[in-house]
Amino acid sequence: MRHPLRLLILILLAVAAAGLWWWLSRPQPVAVRVESVTRGPVEEVVANTRAGTVKACRRAKLAPGTGGQIATLPVHEGDRVQAGQLLLELWNEDLKAQVQLAEREAEAGEASARAACLNADQAEREADRQTRLRQRNMASEEAVDRAITAAQAGRADCEAARATARVGSARLGVARAELERTRLTAPFAGVVAEVSGELNEYVTPSPPGIPTPPAVDLIDDSCFYISAPIDEVDAAAVRLGLDARVTLDAFGEQEFAGTVRRIAPYVLDLEKQARTVEVEVVLADQPEDRPLLAGYSADVEIVVDRRDDTLSVPTAAVRPGEPPTVLALGRDSGLLETREIETGLANWDRTEVTAGLAEGDAVVLSLDRDGVEAGAPAVADDAAGS
Repeated sequence: MRHPLRLLILILLAVAAAGLWWWLSRPQPVAVRVESVTRGPVEEVVANTRAGTVKACRRAKLAPGTGGQIATLPVHEGDRVQAGQLLLELWNEDLKAQVQLAEREAEAGEASARAACLNADQAEREADRQTRLRQRNMASEEAVDRAITAAQAGRADCEAARATARVGSARLGVARAELERTRLTAPFAGVVAEVSGELNEYVTPSPPGIPTPPAVDLIDDSCFYISAPIDEVDAAAVRLGLDARVTLDAFGEQEFAGTVRRIAPYVLDLEKQARTVEVEVVLADQPEDRPLLAGYSADVEIVVDRRDDTLSVPTAAVRPGEPPTVLALGRDSGLLETREIETGLANWDRTEVTAGLAEGDAVVLSLDRDGVEAGAPAVADDAAGS
C-alpha cells in the first residue's frame, strides 16, 4: 500500500511543479491604453498649413499725392477718426494763393460773360425794332442790316465770354485739385495705426516700383476676417458658406465660430513652401472681453462634412493599410485581436467606423509599446503611456 501512495504523491508533486513552471513562464499581460468605440458626431475638416492672419476688412496705407513739408499733423497713433477728417496737410500757401487767384479770375470771367450777354440781348432787341420800322418803311434797309449783324455779333461775343468763363472755372478746378493733393483725409472711419513723419519733416511720394513707408496707416477696426493658407490638396473640398472654427494664440483655447466667405481663384506658389490657396473666414461674433487686433496669428479648421450619430474611434488607434485595421482587446479572452475595419469621415482626432467594430469594443491606443501585437494577453490600463 505504501508504494502506490508514494507514487500518487510523486505524481501530484510533478503536476504541481509543472503547473508552477507554466504559471511562472507564461507571457505576462501587457498594460495597454484603450478607449471604447462610441457613438456620436464625427467631422471631416481641413486646416491651414501655415498660421493664418487676422486682417481688417479695410486698411489704407495713405500718403499725400505730392511731396512737401508737413505743416499740419492733427492726428496721432491710436486716434479714432471719422471719414473725411483731415489727417495731414503739407505746406501749401502758394497753392492756396493760386486757388484764390483762379477764383477771382473765374468771377471776372463770369462778370464779363454776363455783360457780353446783356449787350447781346440789347442788340437783338434793337434788331427787332429796326425790323418792325422797316416793315412800316420808317427805317432803311441798311440800318436793319447793321442792327441784325450787331445782334449776331453780340450773341457770338456772349458765347465766347461764357466759354472763357468756363475755362476760368476749369482752371479753378485744377488749382483746387493741386491744393487737395497736399491734404490727406480719412477715406473711412477707423483708428490710426501708425504715423510716419513729424511736423516740418519732408514727405516724398513713392517712386514707381520703390515702395516707401506710408505717412498714415489707417485701420477700420469695426470689421475683421481671417486669411489662412489651405494646402492645394485640401482646397478642392472647401466651399463658400462652410462652417469654420478659429483659434487665436492671443486668446488661448477659446474658439470662435466663422464662415468661409472667399476662396482665392488661384494657387499661391511660394519658394520652398507648399502650394496653397488663400481662404478668408469671417467671424460670427467679435470677442467681447478684448478687441481683435490686425496681425494676430490664427488657426482655422473648416468643416467640409459631418455625421451627427455614428460609430467612431480615436484616429490614433487606426493602423493604415488596405483595409485599415485596429487592435482590439477581446472582451472574454483578454487577448489582443486584429480587426479589419471600414472607415468614413476622419480628422486628426476621430475616425468614423462603418464596419468591423461594435459600440463598446475597446481599441488600443498605445500601439508602440513593446509586446503590443495580435495574440498577446493584455490588460487595460489608462495610465499606460504610448
